[in-house]
Amino acid sequence: MFEIDPKKLLYFATVIEHGSLNKAAKTLHVSQPALSTSMDRLEAEMGMHLMERGPSGIVPTSFGEILYCHARLIREEVELAKRALLNARNGEVESIRVGSLPSMAGSVIPMALGRWRAMYPDGDLQVVENAQFDLLTGLLRRDFDFVIGLTEVFDMLDGLRQQVLFRDNRCVIARPGHPLFEVENLTWDDLVKHPWISPTSRRSHSVLEYVMKTLNVAAPQQVTVCGSLSLLKSLVATSDYLALLPFHAASSEFADGRLVALPFEDPILSRNIAVFFREGYEMDQPRKDLVACVKEVGLELSRTAPAP
Repeated sequence: MFEIDPKKLLYFATVIEHGSLNKAAKTLHVSQPALSTSMDRLEAEMGMHLMERGPSGIVPTSFGEILYCHARLIREEVELAKRALLNARNGEVESIRVGSLPSMAGSVIPMALGRWRAMYPDGDLQVVENAQFDLLTGLLRRDFDFVIGLTEVFDMLDGLRQQVLFRDNRCVIARPGHPLFEVENLTWDDLVKHPWISPTSRRSHSVLEYVMKTLNVAAPQQVTVCGSLSLLKSLVATSDYLALLPFHAASSEFADGRLVALPFEDPILSRNIAVFFREGYEMDQPRKDLVACVKEVGLELSRTAPAP
């Protein structure tokens, strides 16, 4: 296994972006021969050809393209660290930054924010919705102060803590008139005969795959993985696709008759929603109150969700 020198990675990213050792050397305030030697050593240490000269200058090879993507991210992380340290030293108050699952962002989070705003009308707040893996990765990178997510499909415990807020109840959603409404006493075997659309957890599996693996049930033959909640609901409403969603995430579609919940229940449809934060992170009172609002709303909505 080769070792990668972080400084050489930063140099490499600059060379690729400028397409020239001479221009990159001027930007980095090093001599062109020293930079050339550094790049030669990087390739030797990795045992890979990373750059080649093209008509427009230096361009990355296929290996170099992979390395450049990561090198650029490392450089951005260094700059973010510098900025965060300067802000902390200067006593600047940071915005509250929250990450949320898309299924929470349609009702739980907006309602919670409304209650929190009544307490902190001038509070500076940023909310981002994304897939679970991206949220937790961002949390580790300090993109967020905390994340509202699910305890299932969670394999990034190192450096993070979680606190369960409420139990969320999902249902199998379908369009009105779906063929499965003619089937009595629905089972998972009945459900998997139809196509599904599943929210992604952004790793090697989707949320639906996690459920099927837990139940030891064969996965549906046709599964479309989707990162957009609105697209997911539109596909279900206009086709024979099925999907798993909390009732509150599709309450407006249920109310206007575009979607309905199949008469199917299973303990696996309940899931824990938790707040995730970094190990050692201490919340101030506004952040604690925001988490409390999320918990309060989540408990209320989970109690009022009707049975299918």
